Amino acid sequence: MHRHTRMKKELQMLKDSPPPGIACWPKGDSIENLEAQIIGGSGTPYEGGVFKLSIHLPERYPFEPPKVNFSTPIYHPNIDAAGRICLNVLKLPPNGGWKPCLNISTVLTSILVLMNDPNPDDPLMADIAEEFKYKKSEFLLKAASYTKKHASGNSATVVNVLTVQDNGAETTGTGTQLGKRPLVHEQRKSTGKCPRNENTNS
Repeated sequence: MHRHTRMKKELQMLKDSPPPGIACWPKGDSIENLEAQIIGGSGTPYEGGVFKLSIHLPERYPFEPPKVNFSTPIYHPNIDAAGRICLNVLKLPPNGGWKPCLNISTVLTSILVLMNDPNPDDPLMADIAEEFKYKKSEFLLKAASYTKKHASGNSATVVNVLTVQDNGAETTGTGTQLGKRPLVHEQRKSTGKCPRNENTNS
């Protein structure tokens, strides 16, 4: 019950005051499964890309963090080929920084910040982290190529209004949704030192 009430308030907040470049809405009629999209920041190799994410809210949310994964492939030292994200706010203390006062808007904003400012010293993808630190130009080219291939062009379709009925209450959101197509992940091993986040979808 607490999760349901909390999420109705959060979704209303995301509708009324969405963070810049971010959209989020329920997946179907489910209040515990959400979809989100983040627009790549200007001046980054993700500029022009629309990145889709899946969010699952555990039964004990907000006392446990949401499970968040990228559905769109992204070339990033802190995000692996399965879409898992190495981010402090997605993990419980003492190793993580999740607090019940945080919310989905905070999480998505933190992910956008991580996209714009990778942390190569705490990576999921050690090879990409090394490239980011010592061969920056190569990293930027590969990341931009990934963005162009997977997150832009004809694969993006604007969705103007998404309305979901939830026990008689309407939740409306705006955003950009990727077209339905199979996602191809390159086979890259997750060799970074960031511990696997049990609070993200695998």
